[in-house]
This record gives sequence, structure tokens and C-alpha cells, in this order.
Amino acid sequence: MGRSRRTIPEELLLLALDPTTGTTAQPQSLDLGLAGAQLVELALAGRIAPDGDRIAVVMPRPTGDPTLDSALELLRRRGSPVRAVHWIGGPRLGLRQTYLSHLERCGMVHAVEGQMCGVLPTTRYQATDTAISREIRARLDSAIRTGVPPDPRTAALAALAHAVGLGKHLYPGNEGRSSRSRLRDLIRHDPMGGLVAHAVMDVQNGAAAQPRRSGQGVPAQPRGSMARAAAH
Repeated sequence: MGRSRRTIPEELLLLALDPTTGTTAQPQSLDLGLAGAQLVELALAGRIAPDGDRIAVVMPRPTGDPTLDSALELLRRRGSPVRAVHWIGGPRLGLRQTYLSHLERCGMVHAVEGQMCGVLPTTRYQATDTAISREIRARLDSAIRTGVPPDPRTAALAALAHAVGLGKHLYPGNEGRSSRSRLRDLIRHDPMGGLVAHAVMDVQNGAAAQPRRSGQGVPAQPRGSMARAAAH
């Protein structure tokens, strides 16, 4: 997999970064979203495919992206298809920091060291090229504004942004209500993105133990605080 195209986990993380504070919105649900975004990216690369509400490896050949390949190898070792909710709800310690460090190595963000209360060390991240974040945001805005079915990558990104609760971060206030609603509706334009987004919301809502019924509608906006927390 070449590096000329950003992956969906990278784009989701860039969307979540607050350009003013250097922190990530919805940090806890974002961790789930990044795990789900890896699944979508692997599916787009032809390495995995949905099997009902499960994920099956169909081509174990590495993609060339170390973080994605680590996830692919873990899936391969399962030996049989795994439910998306179980995969996304499993331990993902350090995944957000892994991607932040990756974006820093790629030159897309830079780390800003600081202190909390003058004592505790903190690390915040600022985008080095705001044009990249603007381009990602413009794709979502266009899909919301025009109503034209987006490409699978943008549809999946929109589904995951909704699932982790970024709607109020991207389109705040009463004036953003209709945009948040249309962001949620984009979930239907990519089957894999929809499967993963529903799984992310099920994990947040504690519904991972129950299989999703076919034909079930789009769940309500996920619960959770919109408070921002340091990315590290």
C-alpha cells in the first residue's frame, strides 16, 4: 500500500484534533473508532471482508503499512471470522498514541510539550499542514451539502465520525443540527463502513453481547461527554 494516500484511521484522527488546543475530541470513543477504521482500510485493500456481522481474512498478504499489518496478523491468528463488536471492543491500548506518533513521523503533526498545573508533563499535537485537515473536512462538507453519494472512503469516514461522536465537534450548536443529521445518514453509503460504525456504537452502548439483527435501523447518536482531553 503506497503512502500517497492517507488511511482512514489517519484521517479520522486528523478530524478529531482540535486546531486550537492540540487535543483530541472524544478520546475514549476515538480509540474504538480507530480500531474500526483499521478494519475499513483493510477491507478497501482487499485483505478482509464482512461475513454477516463478522470479519473474515480473505488475503493475509501484508499491505506494507506496519500498523494495519499488525491488525491483519491478529485477525489472521484468530483462525475464523470474528464479530466486529468483539474486535473493536477488545484491548487497544496505545492505538491513538501509535497513530499520533505515526502522523508526527510523516510530518503531518508536531508534538508540543507542556505541563498541566505546572507539574504534570503533557503532549499536545498541532497539524503542520492545515490544508490537509481542510481537504478532509471539505469532503465531508460536500457530501453533506450536495446529497450526492460519496466515494466509499468518504462514506466510511463519515460513518466513523458519527459513530465516535465527532458530529458536535465538527458541526456544533443548533446551527449544526441538520449537518449532524446528514452526517449520520451517510452511514448507509458504504456497507463495510456501516457495519463497523454500528459495531463502534454497540460497544459504546454496551450491546456487544447481542448479534445485530439484519435490517436494524441506524442507532441513535452515541452517548458520551464532548469534553476534550489531552491526546497523551
